Amino acid sequence: MDQQAAAPGTSHPARLRVAVATPLPEELADRITTAEPRVELLYRPELLSPQRFPADFGGDPAFRRTPEQQRQFERLLDSAEALYGIPDVSPDALRRTATANPSLRWVHTMAAGGGAAIKAAQLPAELLQRIVFTTSAGVHGASLAEFAVLGLLAGAKGLPRLQADQRAHRWPERYLMRQLSDLTVLVAGLGGIGTAVVERLRPFGCRIVGTSRSGHGLDGVDRVVAPDELADVVGEVDAVVSTLPGTDATRNLISANVFAAMKAGTILVNVGRGSVVDEAALLAALDDGTVGFAALDVFATEPLPVGNPLWEHPRVLVSPHTAALTATEEQRIAAVFARNASALLDGQPLRNRVNTVDFY
Repeated sequence: MDQQAAAPGTSHPARLRVAVATPLPEELADRITTAEPRVELLYRPELLSPQRFPADFGGDPAFRRTPEQQRQFERLLDSAEALYGIPDVSPDALRRTATANPSLRWVHTMAAGGGAAIKAAQLPAELLQRIVFTTSAGVHGASLAEFAVLGLLAGAKGLPRLQADQRAHRWPERYLMRQLSDLTVLVAGLGGIGTAVVERLRPFGCRIVGTSRSGHGLDGVDRVVAPDELADVVGEVDAVVSTLPGTDATRNLISANVFAAMKAGTILVNVGRGSVVDEAALLAALDDGTVGFAALDVFATEPLPVGNPLWEHPRVLVSPHTAALTATEEQRIAAVFARNASALLDGQPLRNRVNTVDFY
């Protein structure tokens, strides 16, 4: 940090200049500086794209700055030691700022999986070493876990059949429904979201298997396996919930081989990243009944292309990557940022640091 910003006898700054690089309501800007008064917030809302809805960090795509406004925006970014958000949610803009601003030491991303945007910026090694990148991991856990429970219940209770019968005004003979307490659920990824899923499944009495790169267990998880053991264990479970980030290591991890090892009627829920699931293999598994129901909040390509067969599949619930969005999301992200700002100012480790090798 700038030596002039450092308190006497310390190596950490006395104040922190933060440029707001993403749309932010004024009351939340005030909350950040109230929570951490040592933050000097460089906040020019007229230079930021208007929000269309809460937590719209990309803002209105029709928004355009004048050339002079763009120069002002870039000067603001280049004078900061930290960024609240990736400028214009653009990897190119992040690369320009990181290259132009030698004082930049910290960038906080709005997404829980912000590593993908950092990777897309293709920053050289010296910038990845100089700048700390953090994410909003943990902020979205509760809402995504609730969507996972929704997907599991919809699959267990046969929601597509109920809806089809209702549309046809058909009253069939009574038939069996599954109970969550009878299911073994594989939670792929026991990070913040996976932990929240496990916590919400405990009261239902599910048996839970989890995957973890570290091999560390978790209260409520009956068995922990490595991610590369998916194909070995999916035949023992009734449902799979993916909370995994999108990395090179997880791309198409739920592959044709994994689907081939599943038992018939397996429920699949994805609240992690769409790149984790091989969608062509998923469609084949849906068609042959291996996957009895799929609740998907994320997809390999977003928005989901109009012609993608997942839209029309009778046993698929499509959610437009909106399961994490709640009225209080922005407040929680601002709180995470303020806590990390305090940690940085006090010389303490920052939470949710991006691994700039695997970018998660």
